[in-house]
Amino acid sequence: MNDTTVIVVGSGPTGLLLAGDLAVAGVPVTVIERRAPGISNLSRAMVLHARTLEQFDARGLADEVEAKGEALGALRIFRHLSFDLEELPSRFRHLLVLPQYEVEKVLKRRADDAGVRFEYDTEVTGLTQDADGVRLEVRGPGGESGTRRAAYVVGADGLHSAVREAVGLPFPGRSVIRSLVLADVRLAEKPASMLTVNAAGDAFAFIAPFADGYYRVIGWNRARNVPDSEPLDLDEVKEITRSALGRDYGMYDARWMSRFHSDERQAPAYRVGRVFLAGDAAHVHSPAGGQGMNTGLQDAANLSWKLAAAVEGRAPEGLLDSYQAERHPVGKMVLRSSGGMVRLAMAKRPWTLAARAAVAAFVNRAPRVRAKVLGQITGVGYAYPAPKDAHDLAGRRAPDVALREGRLYEALREGEFVLIRPEGAEHEPASHGRTVVAHWAGDRRTTVLVRPDGYVAWAAEEADAGAVGAALAEWGTN
Repeated sequence: MNDTTVIVVGSGPTGLLLAGDLAVAGVPVTVIERRAPGISNLSRAMVLHARTLEQFDARGLADEVEAKGEALGALRIFRHLSFDLEELPSRFRHLLVLPQYEVEKVLKRRADDAGVRFEYDTEVTGLTQDADGVRLEVRGPGGESGTRRAAYVVGADGLHSAVREAVGLPFPGRSVIRSLVLADVRLAEKPASMLTVNAAGDAFAFIAPFADGYYRVIGWNRARNVPDSEPLDLDEVKEITRSALGRDYGMYDARWMSRFHSDERQAPAYRVGRVFLAGDAAHVHSPAGGQGMNTGLQDAANLSWKLAAAVEGRAPEGLLDSYQAERHPVGKMVLRSSGGMVRLAMAKRPWTLAARAAVAAFVNRAPRVRAKVLGQITGVGYAYPAPKDAHDLAGRRAPDVALREGRLYEALREGEFVLIRPEGAEHEPASHGRTVVAHWAGDRRTTVLVRPDGYVAWAAEEADAGAVGAALAEWGTN
């Protein structure tokens, strides 16, 4: 029996960010991974969006991942619908083309440095829980059985989550697209743009670069609907690419090819007692918009500080339940938006093609709608529920505002709440318990309490010390 405070099952991006956050906060954490040690370069996710880059900035990791990837200043969804990412209300007005394995390298190093313990070649075979903790049944590298116990368990173990199955949660949904093909190849001709994507007739294709000279190709042929087990060769990938893009760019030397299908599924609950789900274990959806890995990373950022507070006995009532209340609706909206993009991209009949053209024209002409769509895709537009009598800022994402002490997201690197006070409030103590105190760089008079995940917990105009103290007490930070 190996005891630890939190067990995270799965060492993908979601599990690594969550485990690293917990360890940095001083929580003993173990990651259980059924795969062998090492990070594979055979991964599907390719893009980091603005909100994810903001979360990395709050952990001091943004500069490192930015240096590894390639920034793209525009996002095209359909032929006539594109977004200039300069419109984003973020420090990161671009998307970053960066393979998932590079993201995992950065997060794995951070987790290692913080003292996370990893158990590889270890599979979860059962789970029971009681009022005090969770007991996992596992099978180790040599096939031996064992048990692990923790106060909390997080299943970040993907589409076929053993944790989700062990707690008896269904995973309702369906396959949206069957027989997608994927290949990592070299190209004899370099595409004109960093991301190349188009649909024509029955074919769709997407090409994006890796940093090592290879390119990721994803394609689909509506007319060829075969099982995932059907053999795939490079000629089929070339044919689909030529049909969709007009050329195959002389692709050769495929180091990985795979046939897969795209599902839309979501667990009805992200929490069962002391067990939580995050990332693909909680929700999967189409790859449209590149939101999969990003949504999982946001799950981790939302849950990690709440679990740390619970472990330390300072979580206010209902804090752990707020993970479900905040993240489940976001997962549902991502399913809808990415599914809608796929259905419009798959349009073939005249009336569906006309509908796609009408949607593109409407979004192009409606600035508020454009901003909302772009905010959902990039993650900067989501807000969490707030009490009816709360300040308008409560529940909203906090932008990276200028402070007298620097930037907000630099202050968030402490992993604590940040209390922003008006200039002239120097009589306030330098700290409120576990809260970082900072001041507006300008003359704004609003007092704002920002959560560790960069969302506004509480705000008030012209707040006195008593109101501030009450808010800090309510959130368990003083």
